[in-house]
Amino acid sequence: MSGIENQQQPSSPGKSAKRVFAQMTRGSTSAAAAKEDVDGRVKPGHDGWKKRIALHAIACIAVVLIITAGALGAWVVSLGPLPLDKAKQVSTTVIDRNGKLLRAYAMADGRWRLPADAKASVDPTYLKLLFAYEDKRFYEHHGVDPLALARAAFQLGTSGHIVSGGSTITMQLARLMEPRQQRSVYAKLRQMVRAVELEQQLSKEQILDLYLALAPFGGNLEGVRAASIAYFGKEPKRLSLAEAALLVALPQSPERRRLDRYPEAAHIARDRVLDRMVEDGVVSQEDATQAKATAVPKMRKQIPILAPHSADQAVATMKDTPVIKLTLDATLQRNLEALAHDRAIAQGPDVSVAIIAIDNQSGDVLARVGSADYFDDRRAGQVDMTRAVRSPGSTLKPFIYGLAFEDGFVHPDSLIEDRPIRFGSYAPENFDMTFQGTVPVRKALQLSLNVPAIALLDRVGASRLSSRLKQAGTSLVLPKDETPGLAMGLGGVGVTLQDLTQLYVGLPRLGATRPLREIVRDSDERETMRLMDQAAAWQVGNVLLGTPPPENGVHNRIAFKTGTSYGYRDAWSVGFDGRITIGVWVGRPDGAPVPGLVGRVSAAPILFDAFARTGKIPAALPKPPKGVLVASNAKLPPPLRRFRPLGELVRSGSDQAPHIQFPLNGSRIDVDRSEGGRYAAMPVKVAGGVLPLTVLVNGVSAGDIDSRRQRLIDPPGPGFARVTVIDATGAADTVVIRVQ
Repeated sequence: MSGIENQQQPSSPGKSAKRVFAQMTRGSTSAAAAKEDVDGRVKPGHDGWKKRIALHAIACIAVVLIITAGALGAWVVSLGPLPLDKAKQVSTTVIDRNGKLLRAYAMADGRWRLPADAKASVDPTYLKLLFAYEDKRFYEHHGVDPLALARAAFQLGTSGHIVSGGSTITMQLARLMEPRQQRSVYAKLRQMVRAVELEQQLSKEQILDLYLALAPFGGNLEGVRAASIAYFGKEPKRLSLAEAALLVALPQSPERRRLDRYPEAAHIARDRVLDRMVEDGVVSQEDATQAKATAVPKMRKQIPILAPHSADQAVATMKDTPVIKLTLDATLQRNLEALAHDRAIAQGPDVSVAIIAIDNQSGDVLARVGSADYFDDRRAGQVDMTRAVRSPGSTLKPFIYGLAFEDGFVHPDSLIEDRPIRFGSYAPENFDMTFQGTVPVRKALQLSLNVPAIALLDRVGASRLSSRLKQAGTSLVLPKDETPGLAMGLGGVGVTLQDLTQLYVGLPRLGATRPLREIVRDSDERETMRLMDQAAAWQVGNVLLGTPPPENGVHNRIAFKTGTSYGYRDAWSVGFDGRITIGVWVGRPDGAPVPGLVGRVSAAPILFDAFARTGKIPAALPKPPKGVLVASNAKLPPPLRRFRPLGELVRSGSDQAPHIQFPLNGSRIDVDRSEGGRYAAMPVKVAGGVLPLTVLVNGVSAGDIDSRRQRLIDPPGPGFARVTVIDATGAADTVVIRVQ
């Protein structure tokens, strides 16, 4: 309108020209200003207002995003750290030397949750089905799979109900770590956040192992190992297709598919998994059909309880250790437990049986059966009789003979008297109340004659025997305020089956023992301990190898000794070959007498059955050490042909007992090396004694001493050596020297 009105009003040419000029000037100025001011800033105009509005909108959106991000960050922070420590808590498990489960202990709340290693202890078939059914891109995503979520949303929108959840294995693990009360968007978002955090803190292998330990399988079973053991009675290392599919199906609805309550529902769920695998091309139709024909278990099996006494002791020793490894062999342990159970039933309702098996070379305990039945209260099943102190009967006799062989005053083929004899007020008798007369030392030990053993102990010294056994790692228990006496040779002392068997291990090891090991630790600081000389240990083992076996045994295969305590309270049998040593005890845990309980009848057959159940042919004993005197009685040095007890060594007139004048006891002898690297001869000088005099070095004859009462002998080499001189009457003197 204003433009029209201006055109209608008359105007002078001068004013009109000025107005046009002004408009042109204003227009050109506005155009320039619209572009840019002299200081570079855009002047306000129509287009500027639009940009300002856009900037305001962007700023508002940014603020909203920042606030949202801040709120989201605050919410994530409010969630706190991942409860990984709690999630990693598992049942304490005790495994054998090969990793096999011996025993597991339920957690404090009663759940069975066993640690799992996907690579080492889970069947690949199960893992293949698990990934195909639950999380195809497990190794590709970072906790959340957008494709799976999109698929789940599409299926929900098209079908109107949840077809698949879209949760990855990592998200499921997050849910297991923080159980939800009900399904909600908030719960799903929480799982997604936690899944991302898990992926950042753990590797894929660790996430999978944790899932395999936490996945629920109904009742108090958690984890694929607990489920496989409880439902199939085996570890999940080797599963059939039907078993693998069943284990994939159960965690989706563990309580509604419990095999011990709803086996039909579990069967249907398993078949659904198989159908899905056929559709996805994971398994063939033929394999799936065969798997479907397999029935599902309807009852839970018992969690294994092998070596319960050893497991209890290990858990008490290694507190708060989730996995404890023992030196035991699960197969041998199972076989010997069955043997002890069967033999105890045959012995009577109150009798128990204990067995321990030890590897000779390492000193590792391979099996420990503490009782016939861990859950039998009448037999005191939870008392570990391998660690109970009992009277050993005659089982210490081999060590008496060993020290006698070591001292050199007797040989396995020496003759010894088995006749009535009295040592002060002590008069030992044989078990059958008879006497054999003159017998070889070898036969005296094999028949376990009491009188010869006590005569040798009287010569060796009870205190020396006690200290030597203690030096070898055995604790002997004596009655209060009593010192070692001759009665200890027939069981007048207390010892455990464990310690006794450890002593016997020293015989096939040629006189050296090692502390037993049952718990595998990072370091092994055990040191070898001395029992007796090599030659003496070999001689004892060679004698015991010839002991007549029981009816179920074979001659010359197992070296063994039996024993029976006073009053028929304990029956023992300990034996060894070149590989393993086994000890057996039979009796009542309460110490009551058992009429007819004899080591040879009650314990020895169990010992030979135990060797048979090792599944291996008995190994040969070590070869005799160099220089061991192997000869018949007629070819022995005269002083060694017949043993004379101390009572017969009383001298008359000017006779004196032999005394070694050189070398002195405890001395160090520097011997020069002669040509060829051998040590030069060392002189032995003796005073007293009745000729002929015989010299023995470490139990090995080194020849006779001439009328000058001296002889040059070859030193045995660097180290300690025992030099013994015996005269014609059997009197002897011994010194221990160190050759260097």
